[in-house]
Amino acid sequence: MKVPYSLHLLLSVACAGLVSLRAAAQVVNPGPPADSARTEQGDQPADMDKKVFANPSVLGMGPSKGIVLRYERAPGVGVTSVSDPALIGNGAGTVRRLNLNEIKAYAPLWNRPHLKFVLGFNYTRQQFNFTDPGSLSYPLYQLLEDRNLKNVGAQLLMLRPIDGRKYFLFRVKGELNGDYSQNADEGKYRLQPLRDYLRTSAEFFYGWKKSPRYSLGVGAQFGYTFGRRSIFPALIYNRTFSDQWGVEAIFPARIRVRYNLNEKTLFYGGYEVQGDSYRINVSLPPQSGTPAVGDNRVLELRVTSLTGRLRVEREVLPVLWVAAEAGWRYYRNFDAFTSSRSRVKLIDSKLRSAPAFAVEVFLTPPRRILKQ
Repeated sequence: MKVPYSLHLLLSVACAGLVSLRAAAQVVNPGPPADSARTEQGDQPADMDKKVFANPSVLGMGPSKGIVLRYERAPGVGVTSVSDPALIGNGAGTVRRLNLNEIKAYAPLWNRPHLKFVLGFNYTRQQFNFTDPGSLSYPLYQLLEDRNLKNVGAQLLMLRPIDGRKYFLFRVKGELNGDYSQNADEGKYRLQPLRDYLRTSAEFFYGWKKSPRYSLGVGAQFGYTFGRRSIFPALIYNRTFSDQWGVEAIFPARIRVRYNLNEKTLFYGGYEVQGDSYRINVSLPPQSGTPAVGDNRVLELRVTSLTGRLRVEREVLPVLWVAAEAGWRYYRNFDAFTSSRSRVKLIDSKLRSAPAFAVEVFLTPPRRILKQ
């Protein structure tokens, strides 16, 4: 029996991830050794490789993730759209379901106490399905119906500890966003110029490891978190207040409160801001009353949402964890533009707030390895 290529790819990523889980654990979410407090007092050994170096993680944080599989769904989202009547006109409908599938994988490129590099990959596919045929009479909804909006990306993270108290953290990411395999003229599949779909983002932090339970960093993020490309200040605040309670935050993008029930079960509550920008080929023929859709060969869809959610993570096997999420999503933007540089909306759409649910499976190093 012939195995689908997608399954081959997933199995290959899984095997690579399992091989590198132990090293990745020390890079993606490095935990402080037992003698961190002594080292941060300045009593450090002479051998550089035996020193304890600062990092953003704190005691009590969840396990490192080598490979992540995620499915997310938001049902029954109402949508209204407004545009110049001479161009597109107005429309309304209901998104019966909004589906998101995601795969992430992380592997260490260089793993030394005083310098760490982590390479990450991600693949995301998002789909909009509308409820009634009447909704599909509006050009934007017809354009989005069952269309695969994809995000394929790679990122490089560098952690450079200065000593036991200070560190630099730098991350750069490149993504191809949109329906970049769709031929707008013939409905066939071919690869468009990659530069048209490339979106880049970066972040930089200078941090202080004040104690094994408290890490603070200040810096900036550059990307599409708030819909369009922008740069804004950011703050890392990771702190464990007791054996059960802690906070993990990269403000303003994400804040969550953590409750450690035990080593195998963790609860989280908080919010996250998510921003996406997709380049979409206009494959609809010109229609009466909608010349702008026919004239524009591409559109850019910018989506920004704020989601408050509750999450639980549970270990089911020494290397396997599962997670479930439930929350409420507020959509700030769901707008169409004629290009990635344009700030003038072609279509101003509003998605009503709606519940959102997700399930997740991820691989992680066994606890006994992390304690070595």
